[in-house]
Amino acid sequence: MSKNTGRVILFPVPLSETAPADVMPAGNIGLLRGVRYFVVENTRSARRFLRSAISDFDIDACTFTELNEHTHAADVVAMLEPAIHGHDIGVISEAGCPAVADPGSDLVAAAHRVGVEVLPLIGPSSLLLGLMGSGFNGQEFAFLGYLPVDADARRTRLRQIEREVRTTGRTSIFIEAPYRNNRMVADIVRSLSSHTLLCVASDVTGPKQNIRTMNVGRWAKAEYDYDRVPTIFLLGRGQ
Repeated sequence: MSKNTGRVILFPVPLSETAPADVMPAGNIGLLRGVRYFVVENTRSARRFLRSAISDFDIDACTFTELNEHTHAADVVAMLEPAIHGHDIGVISEAGCPAVADPGSDLVAAAHRVGVEVLPLIGPSSLLLGLMGSGFNGQEFAFLGYLPVDADARRTRLRQIEREVRTTGRTSIFIEAPYRNNRMVADIVRSLSSHTLLCVASDVTGPKQNIRTMNVGRWAKAEYDYDRVPTIFLLGRGQ
């Protein structure tokens, strides 16, 4: 690629109902001002983010292309055309960091294959912030994405994760659809040893942020309501 090629710039966005300026460095917003081509997970939420980040942003001058779970792999390379012609492309997820548990990674992989520069920016990540706040092993950890929806398969997977945590000491991080968060805690309580440590990190960076680490035995007696709130779950080895 020539030096006139644009870049793929990965813009983290707020995780909750938080003003972008509260969680994004000023340098990110400065870069954002110059971008007119965007690859986004959802156009509506991306436009809302841009308006909240820069009140006078000229959204009508922008081009938005959606990249989500419905996008065909063959269509991803074509999304790089603006960069090939010298324009920066901004990548925006619905929440948090693009390309992490997010289809934006497909565009990043394509950019590397054709030699387009990729520029990841600093911003809120529920995975890292939850890990930081958990008190668990931050040297070795694994993000496991979503666990099985089927109840029996999910409990089997939870017990497997618990064995791995006990054996390796590695922190395991996973997520659930927000409306099933309470069910996830209940399944963990039913399935795992009372000594295993569970951290639930909910509404991270938001007004109702709650990061709570206890052993499973204490979770069995706890009051909580995480349904419909963005939440991540972390398992750590108990004492």
